[in-house]
Amino acid sequence: MLVQPELIQWDELKEQLGAILPDPDRSLGIPPACYADEEVLKQERRAVFHRGWVGLGHHDRWARAGDYSAMDIAGIPIIVIRNKAGELKAFANSCRHRGSQMLAGSGSCGKIKCPFHWWTYDLDGKLKVYPRMENAIDFDPAEFGLVEFLLAIKQGFVFINFDDDPPLIDAWLTEFDGYHQSWNLERWKSTRVREFEVQCNWKTFIEVFNEYYHLPMVHPDSINWLYPEPDAVDEVSGQFTTQFGATEGAAALMADTQQYALPAASGLAGREAVGTRYTWIYPNTTFALSQDSMWIYQALPISAGRCQVIQTICFPTESIELDDFEDRAQHYYARIDAALAEDLPFLQQQQLGLNSKFARQGRFAALEPSVGKFAYWYAQQLLSSLN
Repeated sequence: MLVQPELIQWDELKEQLGAILPDPDRSLGIPPACYADEEVLKQERRAVFHRGWVGLGHHDRWARAGDYSAMDIAGIPIIVIRNKAGELKAFANSCRHRGSQMLAGSGSCGKIKCPFHWWTYDLDGKLKVYPRMENAIDFDPAEFGLVEFLLAIKQGFVFINFDDDPPLIDAWLTEFDGYHQSWNLERWKSTRVREFEVQCNWKTFIEVFNEYYHLPMVHPDSINWLYPEPDAVDEVSGQFTTQFGATEGAAALMADTQQYALPAASGLAGREAVGTRYTWIYPNTTFALSQDSMWIYQALPISAGRCQVIQTICFPTESIELDDFEDRAQHYYARIDAALAEDLPFLQQQQLGLNSKFARQGRFAALEPSVGKFAYWYAQQLLSSLN
């Protein structure tokens, strides 16, 4: 017998979202339905991903002309590609003939060619080849270029916006530069990019990287020793949250590989030269910015309980130029991979609990302020779309 899923109670959900307060110490958390219900995900796509700026990755993922990635941004298939002038572009991954998706995965190409009927576009999205269209009355190929979306780059991070009248990226990320400019991120480069799927909601994936609470339980023998009590979360007005914490060593290395630590980035001084800043740019980009390295995650929803993750690891240019950089970098990759491997089973177990109809809103602990800050922002986006 087929069991029909329960219908979401929107009035009840709105009441639960309204109980999420700006102060995490007083607030309930995000309702479990927002992590498990496909109908909520449909609303979330419109309210959270199809409005405002959404993170795509680090700009040098597409380093050369023709480098591209086909991505799905909460149900909108896109192509990110660098043109011959060196500009980064984003187009709908939908042929202007009969709508077929044209590219898949990541790679490099000299043109965008639809495999169905061979309509072909240049790297600026202009239609160049259109077989057997000579009999089409009043057909003007200039009117059938690819649909283009607005991109913005902020300190190396790439964002896309689907709005008709989007806010400036500087207005979206007010105060962002002030908290991150010491690292001179324009001079940092990506050395490894990975993509993978995780059996959890996209929000839970990013949440775990923005709280210290789970460290002694999930990472007792690996990285917990690195992290003393962090600073209080910074109060910002932009669409992000950030928190700094000193570390006992190089935060991106295990205890037994600290001797491979790279030098601190030039320009850092004081506590910034011996700690890590954790930042979450809403909705889907988070990064840990240490004195010598940075890892970045973007998470995108596939379904309510499954997400696509992009992991990028970056280093300052001067470190990459060291003769022994490749050997030392391997220890950084190993530490990131080991910590992630410890997190994933807990995230998947959490998703199973969130899927229960008896799951309820929780409360935030003292070491989860950034998660609480996001919860309030998220609740406001959904409420605004539901009212």
